[in-house]
Amino acid sequence: MFGFATTVDEVIDGVDLTGKTAVVTGASSGLGLQTVATLASAGAEVVAAVRDPESFRASAEWANLGELTKGIYAIPLDLARLQSVRAAGQAIAPQHPQIDILINNAGVMFTPPNETADGFELQFGVNHLGHFLLTTLLLPQLRAAAAASGDARVVTLSSEAHRRWGIDLDDINFERRGYDTFLAYGQAKSANILMTVELHRRFGADGITALAVHPGTCATNLARYMDRTTLKKLFAMSTDAFAPENMKSVAQAAATSVWAATEPSLAGHGGAYLADCQIADADPAATDPTTAQRLWQLSQQWVDTPRQ
Repeated sequence: MFGFATTVDEVIDGVDLTGKTAVVTGASSGLGLQTVATLASAGAEVVAAVRDPESFRASAEWANLGELTKGIYAIPLDLARLQSVRAAGQAIAPQHPQIDILINNAGVMFTPPNETADGFELQFGVNHLGHFLLTTLLLPQLRAAAAASGDARVVTLSSEAHRRWGIDLDDINFERRGYDTFLAYGQAKSANILMTVELHRRFGADGITALAVHPGTCATNLARYMDRTTLKKLFAMSTDAFAPENMKSVAQAAATSVWAATEPSLAGHGGAYLADCQIADADPAATDPTTAQRLWQLSQQWVDTPRQ
């Protein structure tokens, strides 16, 4: 039985992804890089979506991938710019008519007040809206893969933060409420689960298995925006999460994403929330079908008609 300490090597052992195509966002470092390397090591062709492909290919991280780079293709993607997301979708689609795995891994956390290029609160815009648009753009390729093999996967990284700070669909930009970086992060992570629920409802019958993942607490550059005041508040709210025994290595934190993308038995569990390489229970507010449908409809409107 897999669990908290399971690593990507254990999850991928015996898995053959030859002939499969995966797309991973936020692929240049941290969990995304580990996920790309693991999928490529099992034979998958991997599209690594990163903000700066040239810098990525010139980095030590790329060099450390060694022979795996032969099956990895870096493309530009800035989730804070919907135009960039559309360009990425247009670049991927003709080259990869079937996409077996899409892992919405990239994200930002606890940022100061800021907006995307299209006028959305940054954490909601990057963590949810950018991934929503990319996912919908690649639906034809995901459906084609599902038709060929019986199963395609969309894995979206969420967080246990969704439990403490829910979503307000009438004020996603904090125009009524005062901005709070923790509320903004929890709102975005709730949106990740709600999108998963509605994606399953709409396309599960087509063979697309949508899953949301909590990777666990891991030291990566996801925390790059956090200042001392934010850190102090966070530690005051949750000291246990940062205890050494509750911290994961990158190989452990990426394991649930890889498990979600490759475990055959999960094909019957679309819409589920996963943690520690097991099916877990999300907060009921983040799985409410009515809220999930409304978020999908609003997200479609927002990406079709940006706020600026």
